[in-house]
Amino acid sequence: MRTAPATFGLIALLSFAAVGVALYSQHVRDMQPCPWCVLQRLVFVAIGAWSLFGLLQRRAFGQRLVGIGVSALASAGIAAALWQHFVAAASASCNLTFADRFMSATGLDSLLPQVFAAYASCADAKVNLFGVPYEFYSLVLFTLIDTIAVLGIIARKR
Repeated sequence: MRTAPATFGLIALLSFAAVGVALYSQHVRDMQPCPWCVLQRLVFVAIGAWSLFGLLQRRAFGQRLVGIGVSALASAGIAAALWQHFVAAASASCNLTFADRFMSATGLDSLLPQVFAAYASCADAKVNLFGVPYEFYSLVLFTLIDTIAVLGIIARKR
């Protein structure tokens, strides 16, 4: 249980850094996001916030609960990244997809458009960075976060 603050701190740092890199890519490198991109940003923010909440948990049950929540969110991020790559990027438009409707329903695209508004279609947002599809970086990071969370849950059960 002594490793919980380090685990949750690392996960929060990774999550918020991912959003920072995405914002740098958008605002400095002019890589405009699609709805699935901004949905993944929201998942990273949720993971980071939930992990910060985990830093406040002193009891093993609370830490396990936060770890399970982080793992569930990371799994949702994995699904979003895979969907973006294999389905959405192959379509001409991502208007009215789950990601587009979900982000509109949250209102974040209007409240914080510089972070959560989609400015490109999925096909237009399909870019490679160093020869690797951009969404695969999210996929790898979501997988890493999920692995850290699961290992943390297992370690706290012992």
